[in-house]
Amino acid sequence: MLYRKMPKLKEELSVLGFGCMRLPVNKDRTIDEKRAIAQIRRAVDKGVNYIDTAWPYHGGKSEPLVGKALEEGYREKANIATKLPSWMVRDREHMDFFLNEQLKLLKTGQIDYYLIHNLAGPVWEDLMKKDILDFIDRAKADGRIRNAGFSFHGHIDDFKTIVDDYPWEFCQIQYNYLDEVHQAGTEGLKYAAARDLGIVIMEPLRGGNLGLPKPPPDVDKIWKQADPARTPVEWSLRWIWDHPEVTVVLSGMNEEAHIEENLKIAGQALPGSLTQKEKDLVKQASDTYKRLMKVGCTGCEYCKPCPEGVNISAAFEVFNKYHLFKNLEEAKFMYAARCGGIFSNTDPGWASSCIQCGECLEKCPQSIPIPDMLEEVVRDLEDDQLQNRLEQVKKMLNME
Repeated sequence: MLYRKMPKLKEELSVLGFGCMRLPVNKDRTIDEKRAIAQIRRAVDKGVNYIDTAWPYHGGKSEPLVGKALEEGYREKANIATKLPSWMVRDREHMDFFLNEQLKLLKTGQIDYYLIHNLAGPVWEDLMKKDILDFIDRAKADGRIRNAGFSFHGHIDDFKTIVDDYPWEFCQIQYNYLDEVHQAGTEGLKYAAARDLGIVIMEPLRGGNLGLPKPPPDVDKIWKQADPARTPVEWSLRWIWDHPEVTVVLSGMNEEAHIEENLKIAGQALPGSLTQKEKDLVKQASDTYKRLMKVGCTGCEYCKPCPEGVNISAAFEVFNKYHLFKNLEEAKFMYAARCGGIFSNTDPGWASSCIQCGECLEKCPQSIPIPDMLEEVVRDLEDDQLQNRLEQVKKMLNME
């Protein structure tokens, strides 16, 4: 296992972190506790010392599972990372409620790495009004959390604002070779690193899709040009670890074979180890994926605000993912989650709310025919079960 240091702390963390959002499950979708605990302990035994969970994962069952997995001496070997569910916070006192409950669920007196979950500009502004900075300061002062950070899904300008609003120890961003200019992206990676923040990477495989054994045929042809040959998973992880700014890459591992593969790669992937030829192949794969996408949306969000509240960039992101990987049921649930107003505490921003006013057309730097493409989103991702999916998502996120 390779290790990298948190810049402000000089504390060594394993380059591979164990993400507990997608643990193995039984036929009834409950966590397979025996197997999940064995997997986490196997990873810790092999050098993983960063375990990431959150309040809503597995409908509220992930944190208790992690607490059990880290019994019998494993707590001393691993750092726990969990998150304040920002979209559920009512007021300043509610923040303490969540943290105190999480300490009980995780069977620990201190959270090593505590994140404010799923931030974007409007959510952060709301939390600032609710005195989030006082909460962080007091929780650090009384020892309930050791290091403070945030996870981010929003626009780069908002990312920079959040970075500068507090002396964070670390942040967590979505990053992979398709997301260099999406959300925080490479610009955000370098911005945070320049301010000595440790950087934890989520979605290195885009929900597993970049690691599929059978990628789209045009991408597969590119990987077959490589010498030595590597799996899609290895290409994705090595590309991220090639960046010296990255501290930890989270992987949601629920298959024993996947854990062993990731552990092997994590023992070899030094920063700056990819050759220029290998980087060029990754760039070709990225360009090919983007060519196959239905909408050339970069997520810049210049189209917002939509007068009707349509969450345009989120709708296009899910739409693209569906057409790349053809998993319709996953796409429909993701669409309900991303456009249902759950994380922004707003009314749903369905594509079907578009009234063809054309205001977005004047703002889009990519000249995308947004209203026309939203009609295609409706055709593929909206049906008479949309509201039912939204309620199921809320239940899965432990919001009911």
